[in-house]
Amino acid sequence: MASDARRGEDLMTKAVQKIILSPSQDIPFDKLVLSQSNVRRIKAGVSVEELAEDIARRGLLQSLSVRPVLADDGTETGKFEIPAGGRRFQALSLLVKQKRLAKITPIPCIVRDAASDILAEDDSLAENMQRVALHPLDQFRAFVSLRDKGQSDAEIAAAFFVTPQIVKQRLKLASVAPALLEIYAEDGMTLEQLMAFTVNPDHARQVQVWDVIHSSWNKEPFQIRRMLTETSVRASDRRAIFVGVEAYEAAGGTMLHDLFQGDDGGWLEDPALLDGLVTEKLIAEAETVAVEGWKWIEVALDLPYGFSHGLRSLSGDPAPMTDDEGAAHAKLLAEYRALEEEYEGQDEIPDEIDTRLGVLETEMEKIETRPLIFDPLEIGRAGAFVTLDRYGALAVYRGYVRPEDEPVEEAAVQDGTDPAVAGQGDYRDLTDGHGRAAHGGTVIMSGGQPIGGDLPEDEDDGALKPLPERLVMELTAHRTLALREAIGRSPDVALTLLLLKLVTDIFRTSSASGSCLEASVRQVYMSAQAPDLKDSVIAKLVDERHAEWEADLPLGDDAALWDYLTVLDQGSRLALLAHCLSFGVNALHEKVNPYGAGISAGGLTRRMAHADLVARATGLDMVEAGWEPTVDTYLNRVPKARILEAVREAKGEGTAQLLDHLKKGEMASEAERLLKGSGWLPEVLRRNDLVALDGEDCAEATDSVSEADLTAFLTDDLPAESASMLAAE
Repeated sequence: MASDARRGEDLMTKAVQKIILSPSQDIPFDKLVLSQSNVRRIKAGVSVEELAEDIARRGLLQSLSVRPVLADDGTETGKFEIPAGGRRFQALSLLVKQKRLAKITPIPCIVRDAASDILAEDDSLAENMQRVALHPLDQFRAFVSLRDKGQSDAEIAAAFFVTPQIVKQRLKLASVAPALLEIYAEDGMTLEQLMAFTVNPDHARQVQVWDVIHSSWNKEPFQIRRMLTETSVRASDRRAIFVGVEAYEAAGGTMLHDLFQGDDGGWLEDPALLDGLVTEKLIAEAETVAVEGWKWIEVALDLPYGFSHGLRSLSGDPAPMTDDEGAAHAKLLAEYRALEEEYEGQDEIPDEIDTRLGVLETEMEKIETRPLIFDPLEIGRAGAFVTLDRYGALAVYRGYVRPEDEPVEEAAVQDGTDPAVAGQGDYRDLTDGHGRAAHGGTVIMSGGQPIGGDLPEDEDDGALKPLPERLVMELTAHRTLALREAIGRSPDVALTLLLLKLVTDIFRTSSASGSCLEASVRQVYMSAQAPDLKDSVIAKLVDERHAEWEADLPLGDDAALWDYLTVLDQGSRLALLAHCLSFGVNALHEKVNPYGAGISAGGLTRRMAHADLVARATGLDMVEAGWEPTVDTYLNRVPKARILEAVREAKGEGTAQLLDHLKKGEMASEAERLLKGSGWLPEVLRRNDLVALDGEDCAEATDSVSEADLTAFLTDDLPAESASMLAAE
């Protein structure tokens, strides 16, 4: 038995062969040639030029694999071919050609036996296939190590033939929370997701966001960026443009930047600081305007539509051009006319000439737009508004007189005959006769009150109850303005409406209140309105039509105005009547006062029914008028039950149920997406004659809802069979 065991060990010893490695040898460069057995044919990765520079900097890091070149008779020629390491050889050749490396320089090589059973192509293929690429995270961390040991971003970039921006990006990626880097290392997130986390350096917030989204339906990089910047303000915001990022940072504000995609200048992390800077700058601008002698100045980030309602607008004279301005304008005009004459009659004007004409027009318009000069006495009783336009530029509207600041004759005050002060008590002009306020200076206000007042915040308990009254007032303000625009372009309907009001007043005097038309005509001011109402399409239509009429009418001279109106053709008279009448439309929801002051419940009901008749006659459609349910205009203003009701009406019960488990903010955002283009309207914006049709549309919408219409997270929690049934429905 012992002899058998020894015999087995001897056999194993004979079976295990010792590995013999190919010897290494320094071979002069001029004895090396590139082998045709090298499998690499396509250029990829680092260029030969960059590799040559790297070898010149740090030397050759990896030996060449070579074989002796044999003559026809099988003897060695003294030359060696390179089947593995061709790019290194080409880089060395480039250095020799540049005379930076001698031809006889010894090159470290691994010499394979010419009679080896392993083919040269085998060696070349194995060298390239068996390499394992460095994980990106290892590269990021290596860059950090190089920087920590004293190398600058520029030095690292030069060493690895990348731009300094790429180095900054790699270093930024390595600075993400360690817990997230480990997840990335284990392929738990994509590189694009990791990039998104670099937008906010707060590690705790990064981890918090990942905990929220890693099992969510939406893990897209843009969602990560949105969550990490949701409490910040974009640098393209008009407030940031007005203040300036430099001023914000000088005040201690911090910025977030995205190194991996355009970010419009980044995000401002401290909205409260920004708002404070905006207020300070607006007040400073108001103080500059106050030097002009105005009695009051109203400062506001946003002015509501109709902000000048009830105020008299001063008529000023354009300031004359200075000699320099006149000369500049004449020069621009001469060039403009010369270009027009040169290209007159040509089918096409060259692009550069067309661009130049546009520049000339803009420059002339700047000079032609003259500041207004007002009567100093009027300035002392009038005021101005200081605000921002939509682009973040300062906007100042000067010359508005409040009713209580209007000058009145003392006799009229004493006998109470002046209609402007009837019921207001004894009032006298408070100016000192020189255009300045007698109280010692301009009063700068915000919201009608001296700067510094706080506004109360609304609360929402989430219960299913009637729409908030403020929201109803804002929504009906939208409808009122839309009705005005519709009436203004419908003379026949306007006449019918006027006749209806007059007949009601004459023949039904006991119930004349409650009409949607103030036939005086007295413009109805919308006290509650959404911030975007003044910039809506319908607001622009009304304002443009008003400006056209205002430019034609000889205002300020009653005799001339009388003559103008008498010679107007019938169509123009009706159009002007319709336009004026439209400003008396009142389809606003108001608080009911059962004690007589204001409107009664019955009057409000009649007003809304009356408004619906007008909407039907004009063909008003609030969807076409531009209103749509968004997070700001409706969905974030109502309880969750109302959001679900809207989705249920527009998309059906099944879709509404899929939103039921969401938090209020997520539910509102998702509902906005689902309701987009659906034509859904809240009750107060619907026409009675279209309610039935809306119901049919909803039924059709419900039938057409499929799983594809829903975002992934709405179906993630559903069993597979439920999702399939939903898709089938």
